[in-house]
Amino acid sequence: MKAVVTGGAGFIGSHLCDHLVARGDQVTVLDDLSTGSLANLSYARRAPGFRFVEGDILDRQLVDSLVREADAVFHLAAAVGVYNIVDNPLRSLRTNLHGTENVVEAAVAYGVPYMVASTSEVYGKNDADGLHENADRVYGPATKSRWSYAAAKGLDELVAYVHGLESGVPCVITRFFNVVGPRQTGRYGMVVPRFVDQALSGEPITVYGTGTQRRCFGSVFDVVPALLRLMDTPEAYNQAVNLGGHEEVSIKGLADRVVELTGSRSPISFIDYEEAYGEGYEDMQRRYPDTSLAARLIGYRPERDLNDIIRSIVEHRDAADPLPQPV
Repeated sequence: MKAVVTGGAGFIGSHLCDHLVARGDQVTVLDDLSTGSLANLSYARRAPGFRFVEGDILDRQLVDSLVREADAVFHLAAAVGVYNIVDNPLRSLRTNLHGTENVVEAAVAYGVPYMVASTSEVYGKNDADGLHENADRVYGPATKSRWSYAAAKGLDELVAYVHGLESGVPCVITRFFNVVGPRQTGRYGMVVPRFVDQALSGEPITVYGTGTQRRCFGSVFDVVPALLRLMDTPEAYNQAVNLGGHEEVSIKGLADRVVELTGSRSPISFIDYEEAYGEGYEDMQRRYPDTSLAARLIGYRPERDLNDIIRSIVEHRDAADPLPQPV
């Protein structure tokens, strides 16, 4: 298969590329390297048929020229990370809205099956016990910059869904719930790698807010193979599918776990949201996924728990890039 992966130099995208080349696919990556890194592709770039194109998904002609040659498109390029969204709201909106539009319209024009990566952020402040794919979305006020990202990703999903429905071109929408693992950076606000880096360097581990907010973290090694299986499953077409882990933990509990597993002497400190992100930030108290649809469609069962996830990041900080997990 000839696959195009937008955002392929990023954290999740690079792991996807590893799996694709491991099964013998030819892979073309389109990435502007704004948050990704060529170092993430050190394994994939050794494969025959791999190609890296530095460019922007807002470049409609470039996107069109790459997609026209593909058998499948995996669209993961996006403005990501809380710091990035808060600091660059307009740029983030343009990238997420118009970039997705360019990728999807090219895929539909050439009849190329496509996957659009979305996020649990689309559920907003809905803190139900087990968010299923048809759960209500609860957003805060439009003046809070965080919700611009949630709204944009919701529109991305709609663009993907309507085009797939009207054209008949296979489309899969994947909603990631706090996917974590090696190569992820804490630079843009991702909490687990940030805590690990602080613990390993002996710095205070900074918990934003009260630390009582609760999350589930999924391993990239569980989630990425699921992307490939969903694309090969017709019953998954024109559906949004949740992907994530099942172990719920408070952010304070996460900090405690990182200290324990790293053997760190780092103290845990608490910082107000406004001090961390500036005025206008709002958080949600809980986000717990219902992944039963993925289980029914492809037998999705997360195998790595939170300890496994934390250890994988710690090991990656001290070692060469690990080989990808088997597809």
